Amino acid sequence: MIGQKTSDNTVIMLFNLAGVAIAYGMLGLSLYMSPDVPLSTKGFWGIGVLMLSLSLVNFVKYRFDEKIREDRIQQLETAKNERILQDFVTADKAA
Repeated sequence: MIGQKTSDNTVIMLFNLAGVAIAYGMLGLSLYMSPDVPLSTKGFWGIGVLMLSLSLVNFVKYRFDEKIREDRIQQLETAKNERILQDFVTADKAA
């Protein structure tokens, strides 16, 4: 379980990263294709920037969740190893 590198957060992070890349690509293509921009297009770009920002927030949140999960597992492993060592040392002193 500890050696497992993929998780649900990884899939969600990849999905959000793809959304960010697609949004940037669409906004760049939109800017490139129409230099004189009507108001409706500006609104569309505003929605695109909003969606891009939401994807980035989700991406960062899931990265933090993944890091916290890894840290928690590492702390549990460290505590377990210290407990095993402590039991071994006290067993040697008793014998």
